[in-house]
Amino acid sequence: MMQKLAYVCLVLCISGLFGCSASRQTFDPQHKYPKKQLQKDYTVFRKVLEESHPSLYWFTPKDSMDYFFDDGFRHINDSMTELQFRNVLSYVVSKIHCGHTAVKYSKQYSKYIDTAKLKMFPLSFKVWSDSMVITANINRKDSILKYGTIVTAIDGYSARQLTDTFMNYVSGDGNSISGKYQSLSNSGAFGSLYRNVMGMKDQVAVTYIDSTGAQQTLNVPVFDPSVKDTTQKAPDGNKPGSKQPKENHHLQFASRYVQIDTTLSSAYMTLHTFARGNKLRSFYRQVFRELDRRNIQHLVVDVRTNGGGDAGLSTLLTRYLADKKFKLADSLYAVRRSSKYHKYISWQPFYWSLSKFVTHKEKDGNYHFGYFERHYFHPKKKHHYDGDIYLVTGGNSFSATTLFVKALQGQPNVKVIGEETGGGAYGNTAWMIPDVTLPNTRVRFRLPKFRLVMDKNLVKEGRGIIPDIQVSPTRETIRRGIDPKAAVIRGIILHKIGVAQQ
Repeated sequence: MMQKLAYVCLVLCISGLFGCSASRQTFDPQHKYPKKQLQKDYTVFRKVLEESHPSLYWFTPKDSMDYFFDDGFRHINDSMTELQFRNVLSYVVSKIHCGHTAVKYSKQYSKYIDTAKLKMFPLSFKVWSDSMVITANINRKDSILKYGTIVTAIDGYSARQLTDTFMNYVSGDGNSISGKYQSLSNSGAFGSLYRNVMGMKDQVAVTYIDSTGAQQTLNVPVFDPSVKDTTQKAPDGNKPGSKQPKENHHLQFASRYVQIDTTLSSAYMTLHTFARGNKLRSFYRQVFRELDRRNIQHLVVDVRTNGGGDAGLSTLLTRYLADKKFKLADSLYAVRRSSKYHKYISWQPFYWSLSKFVTHKEKDGNYHFGYFERHYFHPKKKHHYDGDIYLVTGGNSFSATTLFVKALQGQPNVKVIGEETGGGAYGNTAWMIPDVTLPNTRVRFRLPKFRLVMDKNLVKEGRGIIPDIQVSPTRETIRRGIDPKAAVIRGIILHKIGVAQQ
């Protein structure tokens, strides 16, 4: 009996292995889904958003949003690949103006991308509305398209045409565009959009400004990982066809660190994330104990690359710096607990149970998270920092990072320096964010469940946090490798020390 059972298990295991192998081998990214299946998926996509997204019409009026939904449906006039369908969804989602709502590949397509040796766009840029500057080139021996070179067009499309096109496929909060331009500037993002929207050829025609100020055009081969070429190198952390090594103990905490300069009585704290798993609580304790012991007078907190994470961890840092009690939200609520489309929403029973426990239905018909609407957080007493504080922001400053900066801006000893945050100064839509999986294509999208309002007076304008001192990179600072934000802060500190010594 045991031998027979073992034989059956062995057959099942082998069958499973062959099944998985066949699945991987037979996955076809060019497979086209029938029009009716796409229309069904699109209908679910629209109905879920209309039913459960609390900020669907926050920045786009309902009649306009209805137009974009209808327009997206009209584009499904034939069969489509997953990528083509995903582009349609991403275009519509961008009109919601919610940075936490985004379209994702199906799990199968994501696995395919992780292992497929896809051709890659060779350049990365710092992107503005009408210009682009090269910040990376896969071709290491290229002596022409160097770091800091201005690019004016690609394949005949001007920088303005490209950015205007790509902005229609990038999610962002409210009316802030700095976050969207920063998204295009992040490593690999521009190239991915170029491939997905414009299509990838074997080479691209890059129009650039040479050292004499003249405009030139150069045909540049794309990076093909299937062809061995020592002059090309895949971007770090994105090498096609290879698994990434597990993060070791030292790399794990590269997400947060502090440097202390006793000669200037200053400290520079860099926080790339507020996500759990980075031991931020103990990091805060150690840092502020050391700042207290050394009587450090100037603290820089650099969150320009911080996309957010756990609001509890960003709030804890705020408590070390705030000079008075503060709230996270004027209001925080969901429009629904349950959903008619629950079978498509991940963890829906869990979110329903949690919402039932922490929210209460108010007269406005919404389910309010009353604790955060009423609760005031108080400054830390032990090792609280009372010196001068400089918060460095940028387009990647988002979500919980915006909560952190907004709570401190306006405090007498705080200056916000840098660029407008990608996250809204008015609030955001987030907190509980399940994935919704569409039934036929299996394409997924993120569905934030709660609307958080930090400052209702800022909703109409819909901008990110505007720095007290605005400092942006330029072509020249990029070319010379200068960090203009850090340079401005150092100048302020030196001036204060000079005045104090007089």
